[in-house]
Amino acid sequence: MTYNRDSLDFSTEPIDRLFRRMFFPTLIGMVSIVILNITDGAFVGHGVGSDALAAVNIVAPLFLITSGIGLTFGIGSNVVASIHLSKDNSHAANINLTQGLLASVITGAIVGAVTLIFPTETCRIFGCSDTLMPAACSYLRWIAAFLPFNLFGMTAMFMVRLDGSPRFAMTMNCIMAAANIILDYVFIFPLQMGLEGAAIATSLSFGLGSIPILVYLLRYTTTVHLHPIKTTITSIRLTARNIVYQIKIGFSAFLGELAIASIIIVGNYVFIRYLGEDGVAAYSVGCYCLPIAFMVGNAIVQSVQPIISFAYGANNATRLKEARSISLRTAILCGLCGMLFIWFGAEHISAVFLPSGCNAYISCSEGLPYFSSAFLFVSINIVMVGYLQSTEAAKQATAFTLTRGFILSIPCFILMPQLTGTPGLWLALPTAEAITCMIMLVYNKTHT
Repeated sequence: MTYNRDSLDFSTEPIDRLFRRMFFPTLIGMVSIVILNITDGAFVGHGVGSDALAAVNIVAPLFLITSGIGLTFGIGSNVVASIHLSKDNSHAANINLTQGLLASVITGAIVGAVTLIFPTETCRIFGCSDTLMPAACSYLRWIAAFLPFNLFGMTAMFMVRLDGSPRFAMTMNCIMAAANIILDYVFIFPLQMGLEGAAIATSLSFGLGSIPILVYLLRYTTTVHLHPIKTTITSIRLTARNIVYQIKIGFSAFLGELAIASIIIVGNYVFIRYLGEDGVAAYSVGCYCLPIAFMVGNAIVQSVQPIISFAYGANNATRLKEARSISLRTAILCGLCGMLFIWFGAEHISAVFLPSGCNAYISCSEGLPYFSSAFLFVSINIVMVGYLQSTEAAKQATAFTLTRGFILSIPCFILMPQLTGTPGLWLALPTAEAITCMIMLVYNKTHT
């Protein structure tokens, strides 16, 4: 069978060409989000202050939890749909995609509501001090209110790419990033709305960006389509079964984001213990930079996932092996570039976010070179876990995610500062990721 999506032939087109056609638009879209994050941090750091930057880092775990939910349902529904499409069953594919999208939005509404009801308690769990609490709560409320729109956009992008329109997904990411940057500047500087203005800018950009994505899904899809959800008892039971299976496949992605959220939370506690609020502000710069590795890794995964899942569903071992190889090589190359960029550009990167000469700037410029090696290992680990997800190896993917996110990282954050002092604060995450990477490479070598 030859299966085409807008001239993308997932069954016979050469893997390297197919991957390039998926990867570069996806990467550009992800880079636009990275630029957005960096610009947002620069505006907050210079326009509001280092305490405001620290407050944003306190709230950052909520972004990661949201991203984890979107990746869970996006990857889960797309893996199932890709396998159905490889077997020429578009009806089942459409049902699963619609169910995943709806479940994602409902989950976002629930998480947002709970956060709005308990903002102070949420910030306290995230490691917020009394000094940062007012700013953190102000920022948190606006982000929580727009979580359903954020999750709709994240999950729907997977469906758009599966439909064969990675360029449209790229365009929407770029438009939302540009809108956020413009609104950030207007609300923080001319209107002097402070940190709350930054939160409103981010929320509005996601809300407005959801509209054209919804229009595309309703009117312009060519291969996959939204499918009406039936409300009979049997249909609800089948929907629940499908969603549980999607969660099973994509759960390791959620754990991955939750792991980074826990690392940020533990890091906030540890940095504030050793270095005070200035330490959290310095650490926040590393946390602004770290999404570069995650965005690139996720761009590789999201690009290669339909290729891998389609080959897996068609039992094509040759294409499966080739897709895994090209994704891993790309992860290594991108990870090395990111590591070297952070290593040699530490002082300039610190100056983007923080006023030169302040205590937070000094801590940051000294710490980022230690932190930089995480970029290589994070990129590789994300791609290897993504391969396991794409081939329905949910248990293995979950096990490795737990290893890198909880079993190793939290002890490293506790022990490394005791062993090496202040550098250990910055080396905790790279150490955990490096150990996990070695374990996964051994597993990959023995199971191929």
